[in-house]
Amino acid sequence: MTVRTRQKDEESRWLPPDWIYLSPHLDDVALSCGGQIARLVAAGQRVWIVTVMAGDPPTQGVSAYAQSLHQRWELAMDAVAGRRQEDVAACAILGTDYQHWTVPDCIYRYHPETGDPFYVSDDDIFGEVHPAEQGLVETLAREMARLPALARVVAPLTVGHHVDHQIVRAAAEKVLAPSRLFYYEDYPYAQEAGKLEAALSAGDGPWEATVIPLDERALQRKIEAIAAFRSQLSTFFVDRADLARQVRGYAAAVGGERLWRRVSGKAAAIARSGRPEI
Repeated sequence: MTVRTRQKDEESRWLPPDWIYLSPHLDDVALSCGGQIARLVAAGQRVWIVTVMAGDPPTQGVSAYAQSLHQRWELAMDAVAGRRQEDVAACAILGTDYQHWTVPDCIYRYHPETGDPFYVSDDDIFGEVHPAEQGLVETLAREMARLPALARVVAPLTVGHHVDHQIVRAAAEKVLAPSRLFYYEDYPYAQEAGKLEAALSAGDGPWEATVIPLDERALQRKIEAIAAFRSQLSTFFVDRADLARQVRGYAAAVGGERLWRRVSGKAAAIARSGRPEI
């Protein structure tokens, strides 16, 4: 797998990040972590958003399911390139650097032997990872092992059980020490009843949460960054006003945004001493 790396400016090539956020898709981190990232950047922290499934679709065409999503996104001619440009705009709003890795979204991935698409429905993409994709986890783990070693890394908790979120989390857990690994609540799935609890109960516990309060500036930056993904708004929101209402409502309900860490025994004391300062 190759990695397309684009930096915000020349200086970014030489300064390592303080935080790396792993985004399965081009909007996941803005949706889930935009407020805390705005706070980090305002405090002088360097942040990378690494989007893993940002690769182009296959040249031979896409499935009927993928075509239906392109039509909804109104990006049918060059859907992924359009979404990458939306991400560039969102990262500019948040003040982050970014990487676009070249693994295609799950809706564009095919079985290497049969040529059949792995995931052809909503049930598929929110189900279990196809057995033939276990090698992808290993490939991504090797790439993640090359990330700057001193940065804290934030991975998806996999609220909602999307297969790409599962793959990214599994890869991160293979190579990143628990002491540097945090998890974000996958929004907007986290606001659906029972889904956060299901994600927490599925992994080894216990879990510890850190609540990150968001002031008005951070909330507004988050809303603006999410709105930059214009093709995706209809997936989760009625319009821009509904986006702002839902984001503000969830922030009020949880106290801002939350990061989670898995702790047990002696590790719990270590984790408490290493809570993120955001």
